[in-house]
Amino acid sequence: MSRNIALIVIFGFCVLGPCAVFAAGSFASINALGRNPSSAPKIFTAMIIALVFAQALAIIAMLIVFQLFSQS
Repeated sequence: MSRNIALIVIFGFCVLGPCAVFAAGSFASINALGRNPSSAPKIFTAMIIALVFAQALAIIAMLIVFQLFSQS
């Protein structure tokens, strides 16, 4: 039973980590756009790349946790 609880905690971190990246990245990009609206294309591109990497890492981590759950 403790193995399942550990996997659930890891799964929670897999969800909360990218959520924090999304929140921090969105907040920073909105602040940057407010300060310098003419740099919108560069800010948007950097934000999308960062969010894609965060989402990819979250998906990989969730797949690993699902694989560990199936081994029980």
